[in-house]
Amino acid sequence: MTKEDIITLPNPHLREKSTRVREITEEVLGLIEEMTNAAVDWENSRPHEISAALAAVQLDRMDRVVIVRGDFDDKEDKGFTALINPEIVKYEGTLESDYEGCLSVSNVYGKVPRYTKIRVKAVDIDGNEVRFKAEGFLARVIQHEIDHTQGIVFIDHIKDQADAFYTLDEKGELQPLDFNEHVKNNHILWD
Repeated sequence: MTKEDIITLPNPHLREKSTRVREITEEVLGLIEEMTNAAVDWENSRPHEISAALAAVQLDRMDRVVIVRGDFDDKEDKGFTALINPEIVKYEGTLESDYEGCLSVSNVYGKVPRYTKIRVKAVDIDGNEVRFKAEGFLARVIQHEIDHTQGIVFIDHIKDQADAFYTLDEKGELQPLDFNEHVKNNHILWD
């Protein structure tokens, strides 16, 4: 799969809940490989960004599977960890707003409030339950991806639309975006 296989708003599947994976099959493992390929292909086309994570729904697959990059600081490290049926079992820390973007919301970024610490439960590719704590950027990324499995897109968390949205310029700097104009021109649905 490639970046062209990543669906974007207003595709209605991005607003649907994903289905729990009952068994780790060759099909599920193949999906994880396809997700990784699409995420890396997208990243290779973006000089100023990394592909931090991807949910299966973003490839129009309604399985509750996400992949999360192993190293957010090294663009050369293309390794991802798969989380199957991930869920947040506890929110901790404080709510902090920071910039987020999404491969399924083209060229739009905004400040989203997220918890600074979370506890997560998931299944790994071998079918073992894993539990871990995540903090900082990793916690933000996992919350973003688990939202995808629930039919929630990051823009849904931004309540004040005035001056809340940005785009990247050719230097990779965030610039204010007239979101209403962007919505109209790109047919993005706002709930």
